[in-house]
Amino acid sequence: MTEPLVGLEDVVIATSSICFIDGDKGILRYRGYDASELAEKSTYEETAYLLMQGQLPSKEQLAAFQADLRKNRPLPADFLKILQMIPTKTDAMAWLRTGVSALASFDPQSEDNSEAANIQKTIRLTAQLATIAAAIERIRKHQPVIAPDPALDHASNFLYMLTGKKPDELSRRAMDMALILQADHELNASTFAARVTVSTLSDIYSGITSAVGTLKGPLHGGANQRVMEMLEKIGTPDKAEAFVREHLAGKKKIMGFGHRVYTTIDPRAAVLKQKSKELSQKIGPAKWYDMSEIIEKIMINEKKINPNLDFYSATVFRYLGIDTDLYPVIFALSRVVGWCTHIIEQYRNNRLIRPLSQYTGPQGLRYEPIASRAATAVSR
Repeated sequence: MTEPLVGLEDVVIATSSICFIDGDKGILRYRGYDASELAEKSTYEETAYLLMQGQLPSKEQLAAFQADLRKNRPLPADFLKILQMIPTKTDAMAWLRTGVSALASFDPQSEDNSEAANIQKTIRLTAQLATIAAAIERIRKHQPVIAPDPALDHASNFLYMLTGKKPDELSRRAMDMALILQADHELNASTFAARVTVSTLSDIYSGITSAVGTLKGPLHGGANQRVMEMLEKIGTPDKAEAFVREHLAGKKKIMGFGHRVYTTIDPRAAVLKQKSKELSQKIGPAKWYDMSEIIEKIMINEKKINPNLDFYSATVFRYLGIDTDLYPVIFALSRVVGWCTHIIEQYRNNRLIRPLSQYTGPQGLRYEPIASRAATAVSR
């Protein structure tokens, strides 16, 4: 019997014009544009428009899109009350998952699956997930929720709502670049989950709730959180080499290295490495970047394994003052525009996603009355 392909690895389940990856060459493109170039030259709003509409906007189109996003940032007052009712010890991603699901009840178009309605919902979700993420952080710290500032761009406004301070240009740019580089990544686990959900013709909020639930897992969205926890455990640069060698000798995983898709360097990692270095020099402490660089050199030179996006996004977010357990939430507010775009694409040429499994259990068993059954050990 042929062995099944576990995990759908290398199995094509859809055609898409949104995102292209060549893992052997380290290429990531959104709608044909190199993601690294977009991160260097574009803004999150411009990249979000590109993903949604399939082309870069004109000056007038971008201004209208930015105005739409800013108009949709505020959260309904009753929705905010729901967020405030959730126990403050709740996992941040579980909080976000509940929030996205509840948000559907406040959207008059929530059950309208037309493309025009879904584009409007994409704008609202992209704008409001940032507001929800910041609100969750403020609520769990028993701090007042900060209303969005319509004068600020998407990245600046998020950091302002999170910290109460308007960011400097380096911090704003680092946040913007991180949002761009996390905006889409083809059929990753959360995007696939979103497409599976809406392939039943469920609504976009159900699809995004599924995506958030999938991203919550540490093998997907939580990887950069684990990187930061590793760096905190190491403590100082002089202990980094011994830590890595001890883990490698014990065949333990070093977080932030290797990727399911890329066999060469993750193109997103190089961009964020530079920003992490700049932030370490301006904001500090430098030890987070210094430890990362030591670990990277050992892993490349001795294991031939390159860092992925999560490795340097961890220190970027630390320098921006973001709590470690909020990292997966940042991933979600970046990726939401990609999720929504894939959902809309799924609706356009929908077919229920229903793969097969290869059965390996017993066959032909006959029912016995309970009185004649002997007790047997149950194994799973």
